[in-house]
Amino acid sequence: MTTNSKVAVIGLGNIGQAVAGNFAKSNTSFIAADRNVEKAKELAVKWNAKPNDIATAVKDADIVILAIPFETIGGFLKDYSTDLEGKIIVDPSNPIAPDENGGFKKIVGENESAGEINSSYLPKNAKLVKAFGTLGAASLAGSSYQTPEKAVLFYANNDETIDTEIEKLIQDNGFDALKIGGLDQSIRIEVFGDLHEFGALGKTVTIEEAKQKI
Repeated sequence: MTTNSKVAVIGLGNIGQAVAGNFAKSNTSFIAADRNVEKAKELAVKWNAKPNDIATAVKDADIVILAIPFETIGGFLKDYSTDLEGKIIVDPSNPIAPDENGGFKKIVGENESAGEINSSYLPKNAKLVKAFGTLGAASLAGSSYQTPEKAVLFYANNDETIDTEIEKLIQDNGFDALKIGGLDQSIRIEVFGDLHEFGALGKTVTIEEAKQKI
């Protein structure tokens, strides 16, 4: 992350709170935003973060982590398209919904991914990164700064010029970062993918274990 990059965590559900809590552990400065502004204010005190409404957070941030449901991201990117132009958008979403057996089912085509679908809605010159969704919220919070070896968070994007910035973002969340390729590889790190905790991987892994999988 560059020195002056401003980061906003949009959406303070389970994933958003895990990401924000991890930033707080490393004293990383960030903006906390949620459609429930009072909730954002309350949690921001806990994390020593700056609370804001969503519209202001989008305008102020250079990197926007969209911790909101997959079904809402397309509309969000269209609604805030002007203020998101040229920015880095981090997408942790997974295209899933509860099934009738207490589990989850995929809600897009078998060979489709949230990363590729959401990238089709990108505002002008914006860059999408698939990250922070490769673990469930409990592991994302509980495995942060794991010892003696850190756990890995995989990421995918199409722009190598922002890789260093994204890896710093992941490291500030307490994980080792490992890129698996472009957004056409997103399906591998989403739920049911071979590199997702709730896919063939089945667990968190260290950097050495991860390198044997990709």
